[in-house]
Amino acid sequence: MTGATSSHPAPGPDAGLPAAFAEIAEDFHALSGKDRLQLLLEFSQELPALPERYAEHPELLEPVPECQSPIFLITEVEGTGREATARLFFSAPPEAPTTRGFASILAEALDGRTVGEVLGTPETVTGALGLAEVVSPLRLNGMAGMLARIKRQLAQKAGV
Repeated sequence: MTGATSSHPAPGPDAGLPAAFAEIAEDFHALSGKDRLQLLLEFSQELPALPERYAEHPELLEPVPECQSPIFLITEVEGTGREATARLFFSAPPEAPTTRGFASILAEALDGRTVGEVLGTPETVTGALGLAEVVSPLRLNGMAGMLARIKRQLAQKAGV
């Protein structure tokens, strides 16, 4: 742990994470297992509603079969290349709070960032939140599936 020179005092569970994910990871790691689950449920209640253009055309959204609950997503890119702005939109039923929570975390951490920042997000972010003790590995795989689809869509749409 010597020689840590990042904005964090020493490498921890959020070492190497993009700033937005690091903040979310710190929030989760500050809590016990039961409280982590409660925070995930709070995230689920904050998932933004789909814009009308997608709510009226759900066929435009891509399913995420890795998730145990039905979730769909779509991305938009404002601009071109790695400096373009990434926009993320999700549809998940209220009766799937874990899945909605994961989608909300991804939306909070990645929506409005540059395509380059999103593409540079390590796959390890899904494990860095400290949720493995309160949700199943299958559920964490669902979040990883969402991230993989987001990256693929953004890369295609931004032309990178």
